[in-house]
This record gives sequence, structure tokens and C-alpha cells, in this order.
Amino acid sequence: MSGQAGNAAKEDTIAAISTPLGEGGIGIVRVSGPEAIPVSQKVFRPKKNEAWSEGPGYRLVYGFVVDPQNGVVIDEVLLSLMRAPYSYTTEDVVELNCHGGIVAVKKVLEAVVAAGARPANPGEFTQRAFLAGRIDLCQAEAVLDVIRAATEEGFRVAQGQLQGRLSLEIGELRREAVALLCAVEAGLDFPEDVPGPDREELLAGLRGLKAKGRRLLENASAGAVYRDGVITVLAGKANVGKSSLLNALAGKDRAIVTAAPGTTRDVIEEVVNVDGVPLRVQDTAGIREAVEEVEKIGVNRAREALATAQLVLVVLDATAGVTAEDEAVFHAGAGRERIIVVNKMDAVPVPLDREKVDALAEGIPVVYISALTGQGLGKLRQAISEKVFGGAVLKPEEVVVSRVRHKEAINRFAAGIEAAVAGLTKGVPDDLISLDLRRGLEALGEITGETVTEDVIEGIFRDFCVGK
Repeated sequence: MSGQAGNAAKEDTIAAISTPLGEGGIGIVRVSGPEAIPVSQKVFRPKKNEAWSEGPGYRLVYGFVVDPQNGVVIDEVLLSLMRAPYSYTTEDVVELNCHGGIVAVKKVLEAVVAAGARPANPGEFTQRAFLAGRIDLCQAEAVLDVIRAATEEGFRVAQGQLQGRLSLEIGELRREAVALLCAVEAGLDFPEDVPGPDREELLAGLRGLKAKGRRLLENASAGAVYRDGVITVLAGKANVGKSSLLNALAGKDRAIVTAAPGTTRDVIEEVVNVDGVPLRVQDTAGIREAVEEVEKIGVNRAREALATAQLVLVVLDATAGVTAEDEAVFHAGAGRERIIVVNKMDAVPVPLDREKVDALAEGIPVVYISALTGQGLGKLRQAISEKVFGGAVLKPEEVVVSRVRHKEAINRFAAGIEAAVAGLTKGVPDDLISLDLRRGLEALGEITGETVTEDVIEGIFRDFCVGK
């Protein structure tokens, strides 16, 4: 973002509800900016009539929020003051802790806005922290990932990024690349005084940089899984127990289960934690030649879900054997990662058509389960984890690349370094090597926000909720 636009935004004092709307013990209205204290003085009345605005920060003051127009009490609150620059935004910040619920926090926010604050835009508090240099863009994105983390592993990955692990790694790459660039450009700027770089040393340094960049990308797929989850579709003909399987994986009755086929008419999604992986499990209508119009729509949506799936659990009925409908469902998931799940093992001592199941699978994992009793669910979870990660496990200390934006930038950095290596081996002039290095450095700067455009910054913070 341009300095002019950033400074203009920071001249405003902003306010927003920072807690989810709904019933709860406490709701928080956050105020930040140069007029945060004067605005709050207009609406806050301390119980003991103390001069809270002149006292130290980081303490709670008990009192009431009143309507700035008529002085009518709106709610009983605790006020906390964080003075600049020791706050989340580096500005003066006041937080009004009022009663939870929808009405109380909205009325308090209305009073603060009436007193002179502007309603904050999505992510504007974090954007101000970034513009002030308290965090870089990579850490700012991690704030949203921490909030949205659906599993402990996803939370750990996001926390590592928020604490600056990826930023430190990117910073180290930048320092090494800058040192090589300086060696190249010193000879260009002062050819008579400074000899050109030793090409063998430069080549070794560039190859080392390229290897480090590639290593960062080794766990990018796993990082994306922890952050975004895996779209997993339960597919099968009617009445094979897909909804029962969803309920078993979720640990609760998420879908309606009856003995009648065709109960599920729409796609039902539930986030399920499987060994730290947030599976976005979608229960779909049984795929068959439907007669009723509503069921036809459900079957079409099931086929659409298959088209966007990352993982397909093809559910078969152990009591019915392999039918033409089963084979059609299996082949409809071609091109996706698949696991065959043979359900209803509680109803038969031995599944029907086991040889046909193995022939259909052709090396694809097959797991025998009972969604009703839980038999085999542990093996299914293990099979899912192996499908997603190939047996690899992220170590707690590993630096993880979890966003597509970061992955693309590191790829462009590596491409710039590779171009420089190719140029050196072909004997191209140093000024062209310099251009390749600069392109790589610019790509790295996009991750931390040093060379990013205003449009990219606005797009990132637009994804945030209001109040963060």
C-alpha cells in the first residue's frame, strides 16, 4: 500500500465489535486511532469518577457506557486502555468489555460511532499493525489462519507463521540473495576499482539459494491441507450407509439416517478432524436413476461434488456385493484420490464379492468397516491420512508454507535464481544476472509485504472479519 493511502487511513479512529455476535458472557467493542481516548471519554463513565484517561495503560476500569447525546446508560462495562505504541495496532486502543449478546454490543458500538469513530473495515486493525511495521504481511495473514484453524495441527502451523518462522526463513534467503546481488553489481558500478565476482563462488551461492527455496516448498502441500482442509466426498449408490459414515466420522448425528433409500437429497458438509487433517466431508445423495424430481436434483449435485472432490470415499454395501451401480460410482470418481469403504460389516461374517471388490480397486486402498459399531474406523482414518500425506508427518519445528500466494512467490524466486544459474553457465553478462536476481528478490518481498502492490494488500485484508 502506498504511504499516502496508509497515512490517510491511520488518521481515522475506527471501531468494531471484536467478538462473535450471539449469546455469551462478554462482548468486546474495540476502538483504535489518534482519537480513541477522546471518543471513549464521550461514552464512558467510570463508577468512581476517576481520571482513567490520564492513568497508566493495561488495567481495567469499571463503569458504564452512556449515550453521548443524552447520557442514558446503555450497559455496564469494563474499559481497558492500551497506549501507543504498545498495542495491537501501535495506536491508542480502548476496548469496552460489555455484556455478550447481540443488542448490548451493537448499542455500545453505535454510541462509539456517534461519538466520532468510524466503523472499521474488515481486517483494518490488523492492516494498521502491518502498516505500522509491527508485523509483516506473512504474519498478518497468519492471524486469519489462527482464527480459522479447524484442528490442532492447523492451529500449530498458523501459530508458527504468526510467530515469524516463515518470515525469518524468507529474511535469511533475502539476505543471502542481496549479498550475491551486491557482489554482481559492485563490479558493474565500479568496473575499474572492483573486480567482477568470482563466477564459481557466485554459482555455488546461487545453487545453494535455489536448494533452500526448493526445500521450503517440500511441505507446501501438507501446509495447504492443514490450512484449507481436504474436500472429501462420500459417494455411493443409495442406502449403502454414507450418512451413517458421516455421523461416525463426525462423532455426532449430522445427517438423517433411515432404512429407506434416497433419504439424503442434498449435499451435507461437515468438517471432521482426522489425525489433525480437517476433512471437509460431503455426504451426497445416492447415485442412481432417480424418479422423483427432488431426488434427481440431489443426484446431479452429488455428481457435481465428485467433480470438485480432492478425495472420494466410495462406499459399498458388504451385504449386497458389487453391483453395476457401484462400479459406475467408482469410475465417476476417476482422476481423484479414492478409497473404497465397504460398510455394514456388522451385518455379515464375510463381505460378499470380496474378489470383485479387489478387482475393482486395482491397488486402491480398501477398508472394511461398520459405521454403526465403529469397526474399522481407525483403519479408515489411517488410510485417509496416508492418502493425504503419503505417510509423511510434519515435525513441530518445521517451517511450513501453507498459502498458495507464498508458494507461487517462492517458485518465482527459485525461477529467478535458476535463470541466473543458467546465465552464469552460458557466460551471459553480469547485468543480466543482476536482473534475474532482482526478480527473485522481488518475489520474496511479496511474501513479507516489502514489494507487494496495494491491490494485493487490500485483497488479503478483505478476507478478514470486521473487528480483527
